[in-house]
Amino acid sequence: MSLQDQLVKAGLVNKQQAKQARAAKRKKRKQGGTDDNKILSQQVLEQRQQQAEKDKQLNLEKYENELQLGRIRALRTELPKAAIKLDENAELEYNYTFAGKVLKLYVNEEQRQGLANGALGIARVDDKSYVLPNKLVERVQKINPQWVAYIYDGDEQVSAVEDDPYADYQIPDDLMW
Repeated sequence: MSLQDQLVKAGLVNKQQAKQARAAKRKKRKQGGTDDNKILSQQVLEQRQQQAEKDKQLNLEKYENELQLGRIRALRTELPKAAIKLDENAELEYNYTFAGKVLKLYVNEEQRQGLANGALGIARVDDKSYVLPNKLVERVQKINPQWVAYIYDGDEQVSAVEDDPYADYQIPDDLMW
Protein backbone atom coordinates (compact mmCIF):
# COMPACT_ATOMS: atom_id res chain seq x y z
CA MET A 1 0.00 0.00 0.00
CA SER A 2 1.48 3.31 -1.09
CA LEU A 3 1.65 6.51 0.86
CA GLN A 4 -1.00 8.06 -1.41
CA ASP A 5 -3.44 5.22 -0.67
CA GLN A 6 -2.84 5.66 3.05
CA LEU A 7 -3.47 9.43 2.80
CA VAL A 8 -6.74 8.81 0.88
CA LYS A 9 -7.93 6.28 3.53
CA ALA A 10 -7.06 8.70 6.32
CA GLY A 11 -9.14 11.37 4.56
CA LEU A 12 -6.31 13.85 4.28
CA VAL A 13 -6.37 13.78 0.45
CA ASN A 14 -9.19 12.96 -1.96
CA LYS A 15 -8.86 10.61 -4.97
CA GLN A 16 -8.64 13.48 -7.46
CA GLN A 17 -5.60 15.02 -5.69
CA ALA A 18 -3.89 11.61 -5.55
CA LYS A 19 -4.41 11.11 -9.31
CA GLN A 20 -2.98 14.56 -10.04
CA ALA A 21 0.09 13.85 -7.89
CA ARG A 22 0.63 10.51 -9.66
CA ALA A 23 0.28 12.14 -13.10
CA ALA A 24 2.72 14.95 -12.17
CA LYS A 25 5.24 12.39 -10.94
CA ARG A 26 4.94 10.37 -14.16
CA LYS A 27 5.29 13.54 -16.27
CA LYS A 28 8.40 14.58 -14.40
CA ARG A 29 9.97 11.16 -14.92
CA LYS A 30 9.27 11.28 -18.68
CA GLN A 31 10.75 14.79 -19.02
CA GLY A 32 14.17 13.77 -17.74
CA GLY A 33 13.91 12.79 -14.16
CA THR A 34 14.09 14.68 -10.97
CA ASP A 35 16.26 17.66 -10.21
CA ASP A 36 18.63 15.43 -8.24
CA ASN A 37 19.27 13.31 -11.33
CA LYS A 38 19.95 16.42 -13.42
CA ILE A 39 22.43 17.72 -10.86
CA LEU A 40 24.13 14.33 -10.63
CA SER A 41 24.36 13.94 -14.41
CA GLN A 42 25.76 17.47 -14.67
CA GLN A 43 28.44 16.63 -12.09
CA VAL A 44 29.34 13.41 -13.91
CA LEU A 45 29.61 15.34 -17.19
CA GLU A 46 31.89 17.94 -15.60
CA GLN A 47 34.09 15.21 -14.11
CA ARG A 48 34.40 13.52 -17.50
CA GLN A 49 35.34 16.83 -19.13
CA GLN A 50 37.96 17.51 -16.44
CA GLN A 51 39.38 14.01 -16.83
CA ALA A 52 39.50 14.41 -20.61
CA GLU A 53 41.34 17.74 -20.22
CA LYS A 54 43.76 16.17 -17.74
CA ASP A 55 44.40 13.22 -20.10
CA LYS A 56 44.95 15.61 -22.99
CA GLN A 57 47.51 17.58 -20.94
CA LEU A 58 49.33 14.39 -19.90
CA ASN A 59 49.44 13.19 -23.51
CA LEU A 60 50.85 16.55 -24.60
CA GLU A 61 53.57 16.37 -21.93
CA LYS A 62 54.40 12.79 -22.94
CA TYR A 63 54.61 13.87 -26.59
CA GLU A 64 56.92 16.78 -25.71
CA ASN A 65 59.16 14.45 -23.65
CA GLU A 66 59.36 11.98 -26.53
CA LEU A 67 60.12 14.81 -28.92
CA GLN A 68 62.89 16.07 -26.62
CA LEU A 69 64.35 12.56 -26.35
CA GLY A 70 64.28 12.29 -30.14
CA ARG A 71 66.15 15.58 -30.46
CA ILE A 72 68.76 14.40 -27.96
CA ARG A 73 69.23 11.12 -29.83
CA ALA A 74 69.57 13.01 -33.11
CA LEU A 75 72.17 15.33 -31.58
CA ARG A 76 74.11 12.39 -30.20
CA THR A 77 74.52 11.04 -33.71
CA GLU A 78 74.98 14.43 -35.37
CA LEU A 79 77.75 15.78 -33.12
CA PRO A 80 80.48 13.30 -34.12
CA LYS A 81 79.60 13.80 -37.80
CA ALA A 82 79.60 17.61 -37.62
CA ALA A 83 82.66 17.89 -35.38
CA ILE A 84 85.73 19.60 -36.77
CA LYS A 85 88.52 17.06 -36.99
CA LEU A 86 91.38 17.89 -34.65
CA ASP A 87 94.87 17.69 -36.10
CA GLU A 88 96.74 14.77 -34.54
CA ASN A 89 99.99 16.71 -34.82
CA ALA A 90 98.59 19.85 -33.17
CA GLU A 91 100.81 21.18 -30.43
CA LEU A 92 98.73 24.03 -29.00
CA GLU A 93 96.91 23.14 -25.81
CA TYR A 94 93.45 24.66 -25.40
CA ASN A 95 92.23 24.47 -21.82
CA TYR A 96 88.58 24.77 -20.84
CA THR A 97 86.47 23.93 -17.82
CA PHE A 98 83.66 21.42 -17.80
CA ALA A 99 81.76 20.23 -14.73
CA GLY A 100 84.33 21.81 -12.42
CA LYS A 101 87.31 20.17 -14.13
CA VAL A 102 89.94 21.71 -16.35
CA LEU A 103 90.19 19.74 -19.58
CA LYS A 104 92.45 20.26 -22.56
CA LEU A 105 92.36 19.75 -26.29
CA TYR A 106 95.25 19.91 -28.71
CA VAL A 107 94.32 22.26 -31.54
CA ASN A 108 96.09 24.04 -34.39
CA GLU A 109 96.40 27.83 -34.62
CA GLU A 110 93.33 28.23 -36.85
CA GLN A 111 91.11 26.27 -34.44
CA ARG A 112 92.46 28.17 -31.43
CA GLN A 113 91.63 31.46 -33.16
CA GLY A 114 88.13 30.16 -33.95
CA LEU A 115 87.59 29.25 -30.31
CA ALA A 116 88.95 32.60 -29.12
CA ASN A 117 86.82 34.75 -31.43
CA GLY A 118 83.59 32.74 -31.11
CA ALA A 119 83.44 30.99 -34.46
CA LEU A 120 83.83 27.61 -32.74
CA GLY A 121 82.66 26.07 -29.50
CA ILE A 122 83.12 22.85 -27.57
CA ALA A 123 80.50 20.27 -26.63
CA ARG A 124 81.21 17.23 -24.50
CA VAL A 125 79.11 14.07 -24.82
CA ASP A 126 79.88 10.62 -23.42
CA ASP A 127 83.32 11.73 -22.19
CA LYS A 128 84.33 12.93 -25.66
CA SER A 129 84.94 16.55 -26.59
CA TYR A 130 83.85 17.89 -29.97
CA VAL A 131 84.92 21.19 -31.54
CA LEU A 132 81.87 22.44 -33.40
CA PRO A 133 80.70 25.51 -35.30
CA ASN A 134 79.20 28.09 -32.94
CA LYS A 135 75.67 27.76 -34.42
CA LEU A 136 75.62 24.06 -33.65
CA VAL A 137 76.89 24.63 -30.10
CA GLU A 138 74.09 27.18 -29.57
CA ARG A 139 71.57 24.57 -30.77
CA VAL A 140 73.06 22.02 -28.38
CA GLN A 141 72.75 24.54 -25.56
CA LYS A 142 69.02 24.98 -26.27
CA ILE A 143 68.35 21.24 -26.34
CA ASN A 144 70.72 19.95 -23.65
CA PRO A 145 72.79 22.63 -21.88
CA GLN A 146 74.75 20.06 -19.83
CA TRP A 147 76.68 19.08 -22.94
CA VAL A 148 78.07 22.55 -23.68
CA ALA A 149 81.64 22.79 -22.43
CA TYR A 150 82.63 26.09 -24.02
CA ILE A 151 80.70 28.70 -25.95
CA TYR A 152 81.91 32.20 -26.64
CA ASP A 153 79.33 34.72 -25.48
CA GLY A 154 81.14 37.87 -26.52
CA ASP A 155 81.23 39.51 -23.12
CA GLU A 156 83.50 37.29 -21.12
CA GLN A 157 84.97 40.34 -19.42
CA VAL A 158 85.35 39.75 -15.70
CA SER A 159 83.81 42.57 -13.72
CA ALA A 160 86.56 44.97 -12.74
CA VAL A 161 87.31 45.69 -9.12
CA GLU A 162 87.48 49.43 -8.40
CA ASP A 163 90.91 49.25 -6.76
CA ASP A 164 92.40 46.89 -9.34
CA PRO A 165 96.04 47.95 -9.88
CA TYR A 166 96.11 46.18 -13.29
CA ALA A 167 92.95 47.78 -14.68
CA ASP A 168 94.96 49.82 -17.20
CA TYR A 169 96.58 46.72 -18.73
CA GLN A 170 94.93 44.89 -21.62
CA ILE A 171 94.53 41.10 -21.25
CA PRO A 172 95.34 39.34 -24.53
CA ASP A 173 92.78 36.98 -26.06
CA ASP A 174 95.37 34.36 -26.88
CA LEU A 175 96.66 33.99 -23.32
CA MET A 176 97.56 30.36 -22.71
CA TRP A 177 97.31 28.85 -19.23
